[in-house]
Amino acid sequence: MEQFAGYKILMAGLVFLVSIFYFKISWPDSTIPQPPGPRPAYQPSDLLPEGIFNLTHLLYWPLTPGDGGDFLASTSPQTSTYNLREPAQASYALGDHLEAVLVARDHRGRPKTHGGDLFRAQLLGPVQKAGVPGDIQDLENGTYLLSFPLLWAGQAQVQVRLIHSSEAVGVLRRIWREKGATVDFKGYFRGEKAEETVVCNVDPQWTGAKGPTCQYRDVHSGELWFCARPPTLPCDSLVGHSSGRYLKVTTLHDESLLAWKVTDKMLPQGISAIQIRTAAPGKGSLALSPRPPCHPGLPASKPSGFYHQGVWHSLSCSGRSFPTADSVLGCLAGREVHMMGDSTLRQWWEYLRDTVPSLKPVDLHVTYQTGPLMAVDTSRSIVLHWRAHGWPLRSLRTPVASLHSVAQELGGLAGGPHTVVVLGLGAHFTTFPPSIFVRRLTGIREAVAALLAREPLTLVVIKLANTGYKSVYGSDWFTLQLNRLLRAAFADLRVAWVDAWEMTSSLALPDNIHPGRLIVRNEVDLLLSFICPT
Repeated sequence: MEQFAGYKILMAGLVFLVSIFYFKISWPDSTIPQPPGPRPAYQPSDLLPEGIFNLTHLLYWPLTPGDGGDFLASTSPQTSTYNLREPAQASYALGDHLEAVLVARDHRGRPKTHGGDLFRAQLLGPVQKAGVPGDIQDLENGTYLLSFPLLWAGQAQVQVRLIHSSEAVGVLRRIWREKGATVDFKGYFRGEKAEETVVCNVDPQWTGAKGPTCQYRDVHSGELWFCARPPTLPCDSLVGHSSGRYLKVTTLHDESLLAWKVTDKMLPQGISAIQIRTAAPGKGSLALSPRPPCHPGLPASKPSGFYHQGVWHSLSCSGRSFPTADSVLGCLAGREVHMMGDSTLRQWWEYLRDTVPSLKPVDLHVTYQTGPLMAVDTSRSIVLHWRAHGWPLRSLRTPVASLHSVAQELGGLAGGPHTVVVLGLGAHFTTFPPSIFVRRLTGIREAVAALLAREPLTLVVIKLANTGYKSVYGSDWFTLQLNRLLRAAFADLRVAWVDAWEMTSSLALPDNIHPGRLIVRNEVDLLLSFICPT
């Protein structure tokens, strides 16, 4: 369903939305910022690419006509069908494409006349432990074209799922753009004799405060955070942060469109299993053309890769496997790796810690959920860091002092050929309008650009967000939009990409925002392939 336009045009959209957002959030009634740090005050970036000023192309999604009030008129996973575009063949050649036509139908069995459904299509090879995502082209008339590259020899089976009907996407779109935050947070203030807890958020209107609020400004990125003013304590006594409530943002009808019985459901099988033959004897069982070693700045391929025998094969570069602790150590020797992001990136840190016995965690006496975490191998000069990104962060209670912004951390790095930076963003921003994520990306992008300018040999790797969420607070539809923003924000910088979106949605495994070891291992192997391409 992804329809990327030219990145220079898209980045201009980011510029426009950021400029609107800065204007919108200059609230005069917020008071008492945190004490300034040693760096100069933030100035908005002028480094972003120029072009037309809107996000229409970047976040385009077909509109659903009407108000979606008739549930039976919404797309049904039971009545929608797909079939081969051409007559079935006895076998198909390795390297070719398989094409199919999907017709969306409502619960009465009537063909839909508009697009906008979120489907997911896969070509799976259970015997070969293989899988690749299919490309889906929305013709916006209720019909979708499916295309699957035939990348391994043997048996393969098409599988299609309806993640959300177009009517459900309409609900998500309305909530994302109009409702503001769908969650809030708690701020803990401490005085000599008392502790007071209030509601906090990225917008003062979402704190529920009826009067002035406490405003906190990150001097590195300019980002703002707000808490309702505590009853008696001053604003500078904020010491703790945690998740708050999930806010009620849906009607009963909205909930029927997003209910489990119509969300993430497999369509009835429409295509029999196919047989894929090798091109010629001795030519191998995989359709892999020569690819360059993995390095930053590579153009994105579509699809980005596929699984075979449980191993992810990138189609952009010749990824490597690191099956033993010694192979991992040999790659990481002499390097300092800084991982900054959410818990899906913490899984990478945990995988390396658990896989390599000589990487010893350092007890930093912090909250494990938010870090910072560190593991070291002193004999090989390896240092491995992980830190959660700052507000907004859904977490257990954690000290405010531990919530550093990514821009702040990047600004403190010297960089160089032995420094690796890994960024993983997305999951904690699905509960806010897109402008919140755009603002965050703007500051991070500027910090990454500055790091690469002072030390061009620094390796910066960006992990796209995982599939896995299906609720109004974190749907895959939201995640898809955030990944588009991520791609656009860093498109003109020399960074490397790990397409976790496709890596978490290409096998016959249940979606999980925290995937199992097989997927995490392949993600980390791709990271190591960028660190040690040969």
